[in-house]
Amino acid sequence: MKEILYESTRGGERGITASQAVLKGLAEDGGLYVPERIPKLAVSMEELSEMSYQETAYEVMKPFLSDYTEEELKDCIAKAYDGKFDTEEIAPLAKVNGVYFLELFHGKTIAFKDMALSILPHLMTAAAKKQGIKNEIVILTATSGDTGKAAMEGFAGVPGTRILVFYPKNGVSRIQELQMLTQKGENTFVVGLEGNFDDAQTGVKKLFHDQAFAKELDAMGYQLSSANSINIGRLVPQIVYYVYAYAKLFKNGEIKKGETVNVTVPTGNFGNILAAYFAKEMGVPFGRLICASNDNKVLYDFFQSGAYDRNREFFVTASPSMDILVSSNLERLLYLSCGRDAMKTRGLMEQLSETGRYAIGPEMREAMKDFASGYADGKETEAEIRRVFEDTGYLLDPHTAVASAVYEKYRKQTEDGTKTLIASTASPYKFPETVLAAISGTSPAFAPGAAPAEPSGTAPSAASEAAGQRDESALLEELERLSGIPVPAAVKELSSAKIRHHAVCRPEEMKETVKSTFSKKRK
Repeated sequence: MKEILYESTRGGERGITASQAVLKGLAEDGGLYVPERIPKLAVSMEELSEMSYQETAYEVMKPFLSDYTEEELKDCIAKAYDGKFDTEEIAPLAKVNGVYFLELFHGKTIAFKDMALSILPHLMTAAAKKQGIKNEIVILTATSGDTGKAAMEGFAGVPGTRILVFYPKNGVSRIQELQMLTQKGENTFVVGLEGNFDDAQTGVKKLFHDQAFAKELDAMGYQLSSANSINIGRLVPQIVYYVYAYAKLFKNGEIKKGETVNVTVPTGNFGNILAAYFAKEMGVPFGRLICASNDNKVLYDFFQSGAYDRNREFFVTASPSMDILVSSNLERLLYLSCGRDAMKTRGLMEQLSETGRYAIGPEMREAMKDFASGYADGKETEAEIRRVFEDTGYLLDPHTAVASAVYEKYRKQTEDGTKTLIASTASPYKFPETVLAAISGTSPAFAPGAAPAEPSGTAPSAASEAAGQRDESALLEELERLSGIPVPAAVKELSSAKIRHHAVCRPEEMKETVKSTFSKKRK
């Protein structure tokens, strides 16, 4: 098979190997790396249906990561998909009222980000060896709640790497925050940002584009890379679970050979649903790809009108990982939908940067016809958690509930009876207050609020953090009592975990924060 190389969506780079793309994360011209072609699956669905998750991962990833040897790739897969998952089947399917929930939250951080971030550190360190990199790799990333913990868990203790995560201080759930603040590993660092996720993501991108900053880090013995979904090393492993899920539906007799299945994905940065699109392009018989948004419905409006406009109020919602107004991975779809016209893509991204908006024409919209869209507000999300639990006993987290509510609206509006797979992206125990409010009938957690205009500016005291942990323990106990579903071990451990990270900064202080963090060792 001919080696697949990568190119930037903005035209500045071509002929980049997979290991180079994984290591760099973001192209030098600010674009995202895209494979020069999307390969077709080399094995049949009958063969895939008999494969383990690890075997499926190898078959899906090997054409995309073609400069990795068979030994290197299989070693990365074996290290990633091992006993760290709390179910024997790494990505189990749950059939609930005729809908299939693909449970992607059985890893160490009980969120779907584990599926890709368990393997990315190993892909990256293998790439560093291949490229003869001598500097330590600094993983610099922004998180809307889940990526940060999953990335730190993956990179913790990995030789030759350090990781620094920026998260919106007032924009994640308490469990998400505790998971990050208690993260172990002498090479892990967390900073609360006084702002929202878009501020964090924009700040990180600016640092990647800052050539003078790169030289400063190089002089210190470091080089930057990214664990965000902009890294192709995140996107490729996400394709695996969609291929695996379809093959398992076929094996279990839930679908006939070649039967079309729709996919619904709760969407923020657009990477997870883009992986489903790549799976379809590889030959998986997926039908409509239903993009589910919350109150921050910039993607819904885009697919409805062809106009992307981030000039709007930003809401902090009960589904924080979707609280995003700049969906970075959409750039890859734009590039593919305009026939890989890098100049066109670059122009759209420049418009977004300069004016906060852009619009696409009929031809590009036609190229995106596989996508449908919908949104669910806070009340609809709450109602969906309660409805599904009361009807079936199955418990949804707020993000999966958004997807489920959007699917129900789509089904009623279109009368499309195609069997549907819903990406279940987090454990309900990651958001105990929100889920408990839904199933017990109290709903203050679901009222969306504008992002705080005046952040606190101070790190919380040890006493207040300890009080927060005690409050969470009570919530977890009550949710377990009402639902009968055991609290995952990954959450139980937080009640006694020590807070290790206390730093807080403003967006304009991000560069100095990175420099000061890595100019000294943690005491």
